[in-house]
Amino acid sequence: MYVALLRGINVSGQKKIKMIDLTSLLEEIGLSEIQTYIQSGNVIFETNRYKKEEISTVISHEIKKRYGFDVPVLVLDIEELKRIRNANPFQYEEEDLGKKVYVTFLEKKVAAAEETVLRSVAREEEKIVAGERVVYLYIPNGYGKTKLNNAFFEKKLMCNATTRNLRTVEKLIALGNNV
Repeated sequence: MYVALLRGINVSGQKKIKMIDLTSLLEEIGLSEIQTYIQSGNVIFETNRYKKEEISTVISHEIKKRYGFDVPVLVLDIEELKRIRNANPFQYEEEDLGKKVYVTFLEKKVAAAEETVLRSVAREEEKIVAGERVVYLYIPNGYGKTKLNNAFFEKKLMCNATTRNLRTVEKLIALGNNV
């Protein structure tokens, strides 16, 4: 079971793709057991046709071909997503973490020197911890108010990034376990 995280679709009226159309496109390229979660590009699926390393390129290419815009796609297997969730360093910060803890998924590992630069931008109340190809964020005042957004990470780390809150990560795991 895999999870595809699409960067930047259906956000502020940009790069619009209906989930039913996305599901059809993914079926056409040979994915199965497809489930989408909310409109912002979270897809659970199965495939025997592609190697994990190929899936993101295939999905991005097909979206570009059909819709005419680039959409970075990060693909993880469900076990990776569970490990990422379990490694969350903010599990015990407070009860309602779902809206305040975020995971930024990256195409590469963050070097120690890069993590120091990233931390220097965080506000006093914000916390940031780099993991294996992810950055965990504790943003108590809301993601919309932080400088630690996808564009920031992409510029500083020179790689694609996409962020999900902890509730979304939990939901994707639950969906993946139910297939």
